[in-house]
Amino acid sequence: MQPLQLSMCGHLSPWPTYTSGQTILHKRKPCSDDSRNRANSWQQQPLSISKPRYLEQLENYLRKELLLLDLSTDSAQELRLQPYREIFEFFIEDFKTYKPLLSSIKNAYEVMLAHQREKIRSLEPLKAKIVTVNEDCSERVLAMRAEERHEISVLKKEKMNLLKLIDKKNEEKISLQCEVAKLRKSLAEEYLRYLTERDARKILIGDLNELRYQREDMSLAQSPGVWGEDPVKLTLALKMTRQDLTRTQMELNTMKANFGDVVPRRDFEMQEKTNMELQEQLESLRGDYEEVRKEHEMLLQLHMSTLKERDQFYNELQEIQRTSTPRPDWTKCESVIAGGQERWLVLAEGKNSDQLVDVLLEEIGMGLLREKDFFPGLGFGDSIPPFLRFDGPVKNKKPSKKEVVNLLKDAWKERVAEEQKESFPDFFFNFLERRFGVNEAMAWAYTIFENIKLFRSSEIMSQFYAVLMGKTLESVYINQKDTLFHLLKELINADTQNEGSITMEQFSTVLKTTFPLKKEEQIMELMEAAGWGPDSSNTDMLNYRSLFTEDEEGQSEPFVQKLWEQYNSEKEAYLEELKQELNMEPLEEVTLLKMRGTLMNIDPTMDRQTLSAYLSQAYQIPAIDVPLDDEERQGIISVTLETALDRLKMADTKRVGPREPEQAS
Repeated sequence: MQPLQLSMCGHLSPWPTYTSGQTILHKRKPCSDDSRNRANSWQQQPLSISKPRYLEQLENYLRKELLLLDLSTDSAQELRLQPYREIFEFFIEDFKTYKPLLSSIKNAYEVMLAHQREKIRSLEPLKAKIVTVNEDCSERVLAMRAEERHEISVLKKEKMNLLKLIDKKNEEKISLQCEVAKLRKSLAEEYLRYLTERDARKILIGDLNELRYQREDMSLAQSPGVWGEDPVKLTLALKMTRQDLTRTQMELNTMKANFGDVVPRRDFEMQEKTNMELQEQLESLRGDYEEVRKEHEMLLQLHMSTLKERDQFYNELQEIQRTSTPRPDWTKCESVIAGGQERWLVLAEGKNSDQLVDVLLEEIGMGLLREKDFFPGLGFGDSIPPFLRFDGPVKNKKPSKKEVVNLLKDAWKERVAEEQKESFPDFFFNFLERRFGVNEAMAWAYTIFENIKLFRSSEIMSQFYAVLMGKTLESVYINQKDTLFHLLKELINADTQNEGSITMEQFSTVLKTTFPLKKEEQIMELMEAAGWGPDSSNTDMLNYRSLFTEDEEGQSEPFVQKLWEQYNSEKEAYLEELKQELNMEPLEEVTLLKMRGTLMNIDPTMDRQTLSAYLSQAYQIPAIDVPLDDEERQGIISVTLETALDRLKMADTKRVGPREPEQAS
């Protein structure tokens, strides 16, 4: 098969494309007679390395044309294109054989360039409009911010004025209280003075009456007319007077006998007031004494329990020191971990010895996994998962951890979007077939399975492995994502300024509203995981969107990790409470009737739909077939307690409401 070697008159030049030379053209019209005369020489010397004369002419032509252009104008690119267009026209004119094809190519490019020019021209007003709208929005934002700053300053001034007014009113209140106390004291003194004056007046009136009587007696004794009266009459009057005196003396003695121990009312009232004050002080001291006594007893009990714990811990410490091995020096791992000291410090941050062992095993396993080129097939046994049933060696695709995480995220997105008619293992293998093809699906299935089985510290990998192996229902993962979405939505609603941050007090309120069953200690743990510390205040701002971010390897922020840690703890506590309430042996059969009654006892606010879902999961029967109203059938259906609890642990089992009604408040 001979190579095509045509000259400018219809033959291609044999000059090699790899030959070095200048690519700048002279200003000379191609296809001249000289170039045609040299065609035969090109055909005679196909292996010559010298540049064809025609090519040099085109390059010189292009170079001169480009030098003559004025590239300082806006249409410089259009002008620069013109010499190339002329060169292409020279080709079209000289190569007669290819002229139709080259002309159609040129016309197609010209049409496309015209279309692009028209499109650019139509977009120019839109660009100006966008710039105008952007400036307008920027001005409006600045104006709104200035207005907000002005309102804030006005409110601050008003707040300061109100605080000053409150201080002034408090001072007036204190002064009035002092004045009232003084008036009460003066009133008591006046009251005592008036009582004393009243008693003195009574005594004075008695003395005056006695003096008057004495004076009358003396006047009668000195009156000469008295001696002239009848002695019998006087004797009778004396006798009557003596009887009155005797009666009066008896009454006086009776009064002294009856009221000898009686104190004055003034003294009685004063003593009574003093007695009431002493009684109040006594009651207060008794209450304080009871509180101190109870605290003392509690401290004694705490002291005794502390002593017991101290002795127990001391014995455990002695036993550990006697039997345990020395604490490992984890810094030795820096030299064997890929990435050196810097990466090991990142991996080991905030982890205990048990977790560091897991990290070290993952790193070692990752190195061994990288060295494997093939995985041995597990065969077609019934115990083998469907997506791993293969006989023979399977290639290791060796993806990075980031690639595996992204692939799992894509799988979850597709799984959530579909109707979930097939089982999760079948979906996983079909997903790999759609992504990588039928021939590569099995290799990727083995590769991903080995990775997610190895990296248990990765949240998304461990969750995917648990769902894939049937240890957890996929509804657990979906409900967790829905919970995060609902919490983020509530935080966005609380962010009225739409600035991406709220105060810690607002954050605490949203947590309590979203998770009403969480205790105050759990809310504080979540706030601490979000960044709240002992030195923080309720007015500190929190960037709530950063709490829901993930790194490139799928690891969540500490807040989300603490949320799922509490979720698992609450599930375990709920199932443990259910187990304690049933009070049965693990292998003992528990009927559906008893399970239903126990669930309603520990969670009385549970609705029928949730109750049916829990019983359906525990006894593996469809939810619509759960006989909630047929006690006879409920007494027939039964499984072992251990099996029921394991099945409930797989699902999204959690408390619906408080156990006691008063706890809800």
